[in-house]
Amino acid sequence: MSLTGTPLLFTSIVLVAVALILPLLLWSRIRGPVVVRHAARMLMLLFAQVMAVTLVFVLVNNANNLYDNWADLLGTGNHVQRAANLGRDGTGGVQIKALPKVRQAFTQADGPSMHAAGGVRVTQLKGRVSGVDAEVYVWLPPQYNDPAYKNKKFPVVELLSGYPGSAKAWFGSMKAHRQLLPLMQSGRVAPFILVAPRTNLIAKVDTGCANIPGAVNADSWLSIDVPKMVTDNFRAQSAPDGWAAAGYSAGAHCAVKLVVAHPDRYRAAISLSGYNDPIGERDSLAAQSIQLRRRNNPYFLLKGYRTPPRISLYLSGEAGDGYQAAAALRQIARPPTVVRAVFVPRSAGGHSMAVWRPQIPAVFIWLSQQMTGQASGTLPQSHRHAGSKRAALASGTASRAGAARKR
Repeated sequence: MSLTGTPLLFTSIVLVAVALILPLLLWSRIRGPVVVRHAARMLMLLFAQVMAVTLVFVLVNNANNLYDNWADLLGTGNHVQRAANLGRDGTGGVQIKALPKVRQAFTQADGPSMHAAGGVRVTQLKGRVSGVDAEVYVWLPPQYNDPAYKNKKFPVVELLSGYPGSAKAWFGSMKAHRQLLPLMQSGRVAPFILVAPRTNLIAKVDTGCANIPGAVNADSWLSIDVPKMVTDNFRAQSAPDGWAAAGYSAGAHCAVKLVVAHPDRYRAAISLSGYNDPIGERDSLAAQSIQLRRRNNPYFLLKGYRTPPRISLYLSGEAGDGYQAAAALRQIARPPTVVRAVFVPRSAGGHSMAVWRPQIPAVFIWLSQQMTGQASGTLPQSHRHAGSKRAALASGTASRAGAARKR
C-alpha cells in the first residue's frame, strides 16, 4: 500500500474508528482472570493510541509530502549506485555533448494532484555521470502540445524539495502546476517545463546537493544528468539561458547554490526560506567540514568570482528564516548579477507550505521577466535588513535560526 495514497488514508480512518468502538463494546464484557482483563483493556487503549498517531502522521505527510514511500520513511532507500570523484566541474572529464542521447519512457504519476492540470509524468533515470538512480517528475505547459508551438523550445525550471521531502511536493502540497496553468494560458507567466527530480538520495541524510566522492554526486545528478535527460526527451531550451532552479527550505539552498556554482548551466534561481551555509540543515553531508561548507556556500561562491556571473536570484524569507541569507547575497552582488531579497513577515505563517505556496504566482512572474524579458504582474516589495546584525548577514548562518522545523 502506497505511503501517500488514498487507500492508506482511508484505512487509517477506518482503523481509528474501530479502535474507538472496541473499548466501548468490549470493555465490560471481557472475561477471565483480572490480569487477563487488564491486559486486554491496555491493548485496546494502546491500539487506539497507535492508530491516532498513525492517522495524524498520514495527514501531515499527505499535506507536506515529507516521505514519498516506505523506504524513505524507514530509512532503507539508497539511490546512489556509485560516487566517483568527478572533479571540480562534476563531469569526471566526460564530454557531456558527446554522450549518447538518453531516451526515457514516461508514465502517468500517481498521487494527490498528479492528474490535475494536464497531468504529471514520471520516469526512472539512471544518471550516467552522477551514478544516481532515481525518479524524475515532468509537467508540460499548456502550449507544449499546441500545434501552433510545434517548433518552439520551452524554458525549464528544476523544482527542488526540502529535507525530508518528496519530489512530488511541488505538484502535491505546493500545487505549482495548478497555480501556474491559468497564468501560462493568459501569458502572465512563460510556458515553463517543470521538472522535479528526487533530491533525497541517501537514507536519513541531506545531500546538500553536493558532490562528495565516495558518498554522492548530487550536484552532477541535478545539474548534468537531469538536464541532459530533459533536453534529450523534450523540446527544451538549452543551457544556460533556458534553465532555472527553484526550491523551498533545503531545496532553496540547493537551487541558489547550483545556479551560483554553475552560471554556464542556469540563468536564475528562486529561494523560499533558504540558507547559505549548509550547516543550516543539521543532517547535510555538505556541513561535515569547514571546507565542504565553504565550497557549497553560495555566499562564498558568489564572492569568489572575479567577473560577476550573469544570473538572477529571487530570495524570500522571514527574519531569522531566510531573509538574512538573501540580504547577504544582495549585499555582495555586482552587475550583471541580480539579487532580489523579499522580506516575509512572521505573521505569514512560519517555515511551512502555507507560506511558500501563495508565493508561486509572484515568483514565476518575476522569473518570466528575468528569463524572457517580458514585463507583467505585480511583484512584492523588498524591505530593509530588519535589524539583522552585519555578521549574520555576511555569513548567512542566521538564516534558519528562528525556524521551528526544517523541511
